[in-house]
Amino acid sequence: MTTSVLVVEDDPHITRALRVNLNARGYRTHQAATGRAALELAAHEHPDIVLLDLGLPDMEGRDVIEGIRGWSQVPIIVVSARSESHSKVDALDRGADDYVTKPFAMDELLARLRASLRRAQPDPGDAVVVTSEERVRIDLAQKTVTVAGEPVRLTKLEWRLLEVLARNPHRLIGRTELLTTVWGPAYGEEANYLRVYMSQLRAKLEPDPAHPRYFLTELGMGYRFTP
Repeated sequence: MTTSVLVVEDDPHITRALRVNLNARGYRTHQAATGRAALELAAHEHPDIVLLDLGLPDMEGRDVIEGIRGWSQVPIIVVSARSESHSKVDALDRGADDYVTKPFAMDELLARLRASLRRAQPDPGDAVVVTSEERVRIDLAQKTVTVAGEPVRLTKLEWRLLEVLARNPHRLIGRTELLTTVWGPAYGEEANYLRVYMSQLRAKLEPDPAHPRYFLTELGMGYRFTP
């Protein structure tokens, strides 16, 4: 799957420069010029990393950090003209992963982006989840899944749901936690979304979807992945 980057920046010239350079290197980009748009895009698009300016027209970038951190651990790199030490410390304390000061060298920013993405990857020993009979193989680093050796194509949301479950094998994950992690903070009560997408995962990965072996429902509580 293509790595996606959310660029949160109200200067159109900087946004364009970032978009051109990121797209040229194979990244998919989303752009937001306001904090509110950034929070909405983060919730709906689930980018793999966020590049965030602090000086936004409608709200402080640090509030965007806190808004995202309320439900997601996506890497956030602050890209700001504020060079004061207290601004950097505040952003990092609120949950940013790195801080780059404007004007910046594009090569350095891209190197920091790659480093943040690497740190966000699972440890090599935990990157592959295989079911007990080795029928299903989930590669969390490569974002691929195979059944009996054959690749299975998942939608973006199907993969997000599978990823959360596969990173927490045997743990009961509540419906609200799954909904806010996969769909975003505004979807904590949409249990029907979970039922539909869990049914789709079972249809693609279970030996007998009507009698699931891997994706178990805990009535009234949530779901459990038992590889």
